Amino acid sequence: MENDVEMWLKKDGQEFLESIGLRKGQAILDFGCGQGHYTLPAAKVVSEEGKVYAEDKDKEALDELVQLIDNYNIKNIEIINRESKIPLEEESLDFVLCYDVIHYLKDRKIIYYEFYRVLKPKGIFSLYPKHHKNDSPLMELADLELKDIIKEVKEAGFSLHDKYFKKLLHDDYYNKGYILNFRKG
Repeated sequence: MENDVEMWLKKDGQEFLESIGLRKGQAILDFGCGQGHYTLPAAKVVSEEGKVYAEDKDKEALDELVQLIDNYNIKNIEIINRESKIPLEEESLDFVLCYDVIHYLKDRKIIYYEFYRVLKPKGIFSLYPKHHKNDSPLMELADLELKDIIKEVKEAGFSLHDKYFKKLLHDDYYNKGYILNFRKG
């Protein structure tokens, strides 16, 4: 019997990402990618014509992801390291995924501005703000409601494009949560 991660990587992750607007040929950043639960399905969705940049500060998680990339013989994923600025050109990406990671960031506004910088005009910043006030609080978002997070991102120049409540992978199990797609410009 398959576990949640296996089902996600096999089929569900691709279907989820397509349902929120990810398309073949796009260039994307999976910010805070961890072991690649979103990176790997995204690479399948964007196909060889697209590119996935996988970023995380956790070296162990990135090492696991590199092993998976090698095992699956995936060629369109590039691991990137970030010090303060995302090492990508301005307006070079179609999509940024930031899933279950902003609660770790002390100064989220700097990251939002970086996403704005690297996204093309009309690019999508897709946010899964797990651990906000109404969803198992943890660290930096514990005092913020969803509307507060939306306001915070809008202040960085984005407009809310879509809001979904969907089944998705959180850590190693399925969960339901809000996905907020913001558009640049």
